[in-house]
Amino acid sequence: MEKPQKTQEEPQLSPQMAAPDGGWGWVVVGSLFVSSALVFGLIRSLGVFFVEFVQYFGESAQAVSWITSIGLAMQQLMSPISAAASNVYGARPVVMMGGFLSGLGFILASQATCLLHLYLTMGFISGLGWGLIFTPTVASVMLYFTLRRSLAMGLGFTGVGLASFAFSPLFQYLVEAYAWRGALLVLGGLSFNMIACGALIRPLGKPKVVEKTENSTKLNKCSSLFSRIYEGFELSLLSHRGFLTYSLAITLFNAGYFIPYVHLVAHSRHIGFTEYQAAFVISVTGVADIVSRVASGWFSDLGKMRMQHMLVVWTGLLGLSLMLIPVAMVYSGLLVVSGVYGFCAGAMTPLAFAVVPEIVGIERMLGALGLLQLIESVGGLLGAPLSGWLKDYTGMYTVSFIAAGSFLVLGMLVTMTLPYFWSCTAPPPPSPLKKKSQHESIEDGLLKQTLSSNSVPEIPCLLDDIPYLDKE
Repeated sequence: MEKPQKTQEEPQLSPQMAAPDGGWGWVVVGSLFVSSALVFGLIRSLGVFFVEFVQYFGESAQAVSWITSIGLAMQQLMSPISAAASNVYGARPVVMMGGFLSGLGFILASQATCLLHLYLTMGFISGLGWGLIFTPTVASVMLYFTLRRSLAMGLGFTGVGLASFAFSPLFQYLVEAYAWRGALLVLGGLSFNMIACGALIRPLGKPKVVEKTENSTKLNKCSSLFSRIYEGFELSLLSHRGFLTYSLAITLFNAGYFIPYVHLVAHSRHIGFTEYQAAFVISVTGVADIVSRVASGWFSDLGKMRMQHMLVVWTGLLGLSLMLIPVAMVYSGLLVVSGVYGFCAGAMTPLAFAVVPEIVGIERMLGALGLLQLIESVGGLLGAPLSGWLKDYTGMYTVSFIAAGSFLVLGMLVTMTLPYFWSCTAPPPPSPLKKKSQHESIEDGLLKQTLSSNSVPEIPCLLDDIPYLDKE
């Protein structure tokens, strides 16, 4: 009577389940929608506070730019930690902790008396929270979808575009109504909503490291700490040529991608437009961003064009649009160029993440996202301060936008050196069966020996094709 109960419990203990491509996965997409809006949508709209901080503290553009750069760099530096923690504890508690820290950072920033306080609160604490939120949420959506993965990613990331459209005028109103300190308190309250987003992430199975540890203890009960760290952080990817090449490309993307969201408002006011006109420029980029993310995800799922090729096209157009921003001195022209920039930026973003499983495989996707953002943090940390320094040196933002566009074009060229890039068809995904032999049970090994001794050696036989009968 005990054996039937054992077979009924086995599906619940399965560490890996097939992606449902729907169902609760759409709730996880909704969680990504809100989280991306309150992370990158908020980062994009912090340019409204940039002007206020320069005037209030009397500091240079380069010094104030470090606030956003530290926050962005912390978000990316913490991605491997969040990926490893998710591999051990699951995504839900990690994302909920990140939501708490992100809100706490803004609340503490409202009491800042110098730029150093803003570095530590908005930059370090909130950036730490963003790092714990983003990677596990993105990985959860990828695990829930296979056939419609790009569309799900595009829909989830539309929160960034919607937030870019709504947050810039909203933040400008909050600054005028409550000053920048009161506005930061409101942002802290909004950020606490990401705690609820984390609670909505329902795991499909056991965390990866927990499952591997349970399997390994059948053969060796003394599992070393080093092996758990190695598995949790997916350090084997550091010798993967395709991953390293793509990491370099994404680092260059990151150096130029966020420059308009830091300095576009300041550039608009510098050439003579009002505060609300400058804030509306970011809103236009947000509207174009929303449309392009959904369109890009839908088109890539059709399979008419490889995702890597689409990524190169949109990245090249994005770099060119950045270089054209200083040329648009008339307000209508600035809106058109900003709209083109927003459309290309929105189309590029879901592809940049959807390409990762194609390069490293779905099994190592979570660790790859963490390491990828750790490496690209170099670009995020140095991009905005370099842009601010160029503005302080030249007195205008023209060279800053040209440099940002150059980084994206250079990253596009690096992407074109990926393995199998010039192939018209996508290569077969990396096989997860290579690691399977390391975690097989003793019973499987004995069964292989029995079959090999009793069967004809010329006929290959896979264990997965053998029908098993329940023993009485």
